[in-house]
Amino acid sequence: MSRPELSIVTRPQGNNRAITSGALSPQACDLQVVEVPVLVDAFRRMVRSLEFDICEMALTTYLCAREHGVPFTALPIFLVRGFHHGAIHVRNDTDIADPRGLEGHAVGVNRGYTVTTGVWARAILRLEYGVELDRVTWALSGDEHVEAYQPPSNVVHLPPGSDLAKMVVAGELPAAINIKAGDEALRPLIPDPQAAALRALDERGFYPINHLVVVRDDVLAAHPGLARDLFQTFLAAKEAYVAGLDDLADSEMDANDRLYATVRERIDGDPLPYGLGPNTEMLETLFEHAVDQQILRTYPRLEDVFASVEE
Repeated sequence: MSRPELSIVTRPQGNNRAITSGALSPQACDLQVVEVPVLVDAFRRMVRSLEFDICEMALTTYLCAREHGVPFTALPIFLVRGFHHGAIHVRNDTDIADPRGLEGHAVGVNRGYTVTTGVWARAILRLEYGVELDRVTWALSGDEHVEAYQPPSNVVHLPPGSDLAKMVVAGELPAAINIKAGDEALRPLIPDPQAAALRALDERGFYPINHLVVVRDDVLAAHPGLARDLFQTFLAAKEAYVAGLDDLADSEMDANDRLYATVRERIDGDPLPYGLGPNTEMLETLFEHAVDQQILRTYPRLEDVFASVEE
């Protein structure tokens, strides 16, 4: 009997490069890696048409889609983590003295309101700076992956094709989240965001999760044991990557490599833990903020949104 072949979309980043290169495969199936140059396009295609068997997915996109009945389930494989204190940009000459100054203004949000970076950035504004999020108008440059999702009343849509960075530079918006801020006229709203993020990591373990892996429910049903098989394969790829971080020259590192090397040194541990145990606190923090920001209607249970990967 031939092994089943399952389609998968995931970036060939360090912690899963052994899988995308074919060096590692699950025990019970073959993976057909589908290349999607812009990963967020794969998120949309998966959410709207279940186009792939297995797909990397942004955390809040998954939770929102799941709440709206999209039949796929996440595995506790947390491919991407990051710091988001530097995600909000303003003009260098802004008169906004601190984050509370955003209240009463419109703030641009790249793409949709449910984008995970935006959720974490707003969480930081609320947690660390006391910003009343419902006193800010969130102006979107795109639409949501989950078409059925209805945002709160303080979310508005900008005209199609709006360039948030240019709008901030021109003074049309005081700030924007998750933009490519190459313009010298822009700076992060939070001063020295790397230092601020590391303080949050040191003081309260704040280390946001961005991406995980989802599998169509019909695929999981057709292949008992697939969830654990995939988990073990991704885990092996990640462990090899983390073990090899010390062997990378600085010139060989990308931004993610540098982030994970920094975190590993800071916590003296695994910078990319998989599984629910070491990630429950951060997941529950995300759940709380997703409900608070009206992205989720109800607080989910971990066992309802993650497939079991235990034997």
